[in-house]
Amino acid sequence: MANTRLLVWDLPTRVFHWMVVLSFAAAWLAFDDDRYLYIHVYSGYVLLGLLIFRLMWGLIGSHYARFHTFAHSWPSVSAYLKGLLNGKAARYIGHNPAGSWAIFLMLMLGLLLTLSGMLTLGGEERHGLFAGMISFETASIFREIHEWSAWTMLTLVAIHVASVIGESIFYRENLIMAMITGYKEGGNSGVVVKPWSVIAVALIFSIGVSSFFTFRGYLGDSVVAPYLPFTGIILPMNDKWQSECGDCHLAYHPSLLPARSWHTMLQNQHDHFGDDLDLDEESINELVLFALENSAEKLLIEPSWRILTTTPNDQAPLRITETVYWKSKHDRIEQRFWDDEKVENKGNCAACHFDAKAGTYEDAAMRMPRL
Repeated sequence: MANTRLLVWDLPTRVFHWMVVLSFAAAWLAFDDDRYLYIHVYSGYVLLGLLIFRLMWGLIGSHYARFHTFAHSWPSVSAYLKGLLNGKAARYIGHNPAGSWAIFLMLMLGLLLTLSGMLTLGGEERHGLFAGMISFETASIFREIHEWSAWTMLTLVAIHVASVIGESIFYRENLIMAMITGYKEGGNSGVVVKPWSVIAVALIFSIGVSSFFTFRGYLGDSVVAPYLPFTGIILPMNDKWQSECGDCHLAYHPSLLPARSWHTMLQNQHDHFGDDLDLDEESINELVLFALENSAEKLLIEPSWRILTTTPNDQAPLRITETVYWKSKHDRIEQRFWDDEKVENKGNCAACHFDAKAGTYEDAAMRMPRL
């Protein structure tokens, strides 16, 4: 009897598979540039939503998508791998034993990846479900977990792709195309699978709607009124600080330097980078008090923690541009940007950071000027 072409992978399973590929790829490509943090975060949310859907679909979905149909024991996995080596491995219509373990592992790793990402976002960036609930120090641990799980996931994906190609050659069937069309040669036995197109359309529609609401702000984006996907906390402000400091340059918020730096700077007001501030005692005392109450030690924003932890205790930098953290964040910027008339000098933060006056320095609020 001739082999029968069977629908094995229903449409929701296929949509899940390729959407996971796209969301993980987008998150990976955006992770190394803070300007695109919002893309990284959104991709992570999509990935988490897809994983939650897959967990539910593994319980109520079609036959080959349900977990119980490919919950193979280790002896089955071992026997299958040995069969591949001696060329006698049994063919499975659905997931084979080795592939099933890889799937369960990637599902668990995906949950760890997205959860650690949310905890990092809440701790370091002060956004999302866990905003402000986690310290910067603890968040750095979650960041390590997040990066480790991402690299591990990438390794598993590489092994998965290699295995699919290898099994396609071994069984002489295109397994990649099967995950696109859903069909495989089923032999004389197989379970009838419904396409469940409505569920798949609903899944795609949900992602499309969430994408629109996430990025709709860019529809009205302009140079004059740039869209800022993340809005930082409202930092404490002081009128005298704004007027005295803002008369000559941007009134840098005290959270960007340690208390010892501000104390040294203000106590030496008569030699303020070659100028004399000539402030009365009452004004100086007010400025010192405001600076000390909102210095980097208060950990109001992520740059505070970064600057504080990378500045040796025996140093009191008087310029933000002298800090190790500032240098590490700007060392890859080409000189032509610094020389451009829209920037003029390294202290002109507002040339690139749209929230510089607010002092929050959100990652996604930074764009390089057009030259």
